[in-house]
Amino acid sequence: MALFSRSNRNRARPQADRPPLLERINWRLAGSVAGTLVACGAIALLLALALDRPIRRVMIDGPFQRVAAPEIEAAVAEAVKGRLATVDLDAVRERIERIEWVDVAVVRRSWPDALRIVVTEQVAAARWNDTGLLNARGELFSRNARYVPPELPLLEGPEGTERQVAQLYLDAQGRFTEAGVRLAGVRLDERGAWELELANGVRVRLGRISVKERLERFLGVAGPLVAKRPAGIRYVDMRYTNGFSVGWNARSALAVAPQEDTAPDG
Repeated sequence: MALFSRSNRNRARPQADRPPLLERINWRLAGSVAGTLVACGAIALLLALALDRPIRRVMIDGPFQRVAAPEIEAAVAEAVKGRLATVDLDAVRERIERIEWVDVAVVRRSWPDALRIVVTEQVAAARWNDTGLLNARGELFSRNARYVPPELPLLEGPEGTERQVAQLYLDAQGRFTEAGVRLAGVRLDERGAWELELANGVRVRLGRISVKERLERFLGVAGPLVAKRPAGIRYVDMRYTNGFSVGWNARSALAVAPQEDTAPDG
């Protein structure tokens, strides 16, 4: 019982013995903190009002070949009517990046009264169908380009297949160079059949199924033949189970596919 009694003596005082909550608050310290917060808020508000000046200048940086500075100025015209501290930089950037040939735009405030814009132009990596241009990411950034560089590879396909066609080209071009031939174009038709065009004019028919396997077979077996005798070959048809056929520019044709493969698989 003695041990139990000592434990009771160590208990906290009953709630009734404590001073009221309001008496325990350090009102002087609380007032000091509140005053500091109000002062900081007032200073921040004054700074914001002082810095939020009308936008008077737009500074545009970047080596321009296809994009004209007036196009960018027109895109940000509405934003320039606003004020520097409150202008929506993301909205300005999005407006600029909608301009044809603009790849990336970076928009920053330049105190006290200017916007600084840095523009990176698109780099055309391939032609798309008749008048389109793709960048190195396989993105169609111009559907009706005024000038289409003829030296770019020609990629063709239905609308919406730009990335798919560009990916096959990117995956294959280095392999073709190693095999001694240059890949000049890739075509995907409406039925889903693939055809490649080499720089020497030879066409490689891959069809719709087992495209990767047929591509590997061409590079391993038919590619050396095309590299050695490009002038006489019109096309190489890889749409056979185990072999391929060659279409010659002359009337005769060389069939390399096994005898049972009398017709391609598609």
